[in-house]
Amino acid sequence: MASYKVRKSCSFANLLLSCLNFTLFILSASSLAPIILLKWPPTSFGYAFLTVSSLSLLSSFLGFYSHLTSFCFVTHISLLIASSAGQLLGILSLFTKEKSSLSLLKSPRDPREAKLLVRLECGVLVAAFGLQVIVLMLSCIVQSCWVREYEGLEADREATELKRSRRIARVQAESVESVAKMAEIKNRELDEKMKVKYGKNWVKNEFEA
Repeated sequence: MASYKVRKSCSFANLLLSCLNFTLFILSASSLAPIILLKWPPTSFGYAFLTVSSLSLLSSFLGFYSHLTSFCFVTHISLLIASSAGQLLGILSLFTKEKSSLSLLKSPRDPREAKLLVRLECGVLVAAFGLQVIVLMLSCIVQSCWVREYEGLEADREATELKRSRRIARVQAESVESVAKMAEIKNRELDEKMKVKYGKNWVKNEFEA
């Protein structure tokens, strides 16, 4: 019953995590557009934002497979932390130093359009950052659920193996006991035959003497 509850909670959390990763994938892809529209090829400052968005994009894609192996989980968590740190720095730079960020991006567009794209990028980063924090926490919860489920399955398997070994040992003991009884019965029958056979011969010899 407890194992069933763990599996049910893991399935729900895993489904929720998949939906969040898909949403994060869309947000990360969307965060690429404002930087590309501001200037192409972008400046080094623009490339920094593209790198952060690419890390977030990769982490959301890897999130669908993070529960398969411990290596995938560690890589996913590392990418989440790295992209979250980059997003936080990007949000701070765009929100607190908008003018300097615009000058570093060197957009040839109209200042109003450039400002709108920068604010749009900041809004997408805020949404992606909040979602990544939730994904990070939920990924740890799902991983712990999978570990508990695996440990429960291992315990069930060990208990089954123990029951089977005991059953085999009992069957073997009963088989040995049965063979011993059959051997004892055969020995008794052989003794009876020997007594009957040699008993008759001894009486016959006494009678002839």
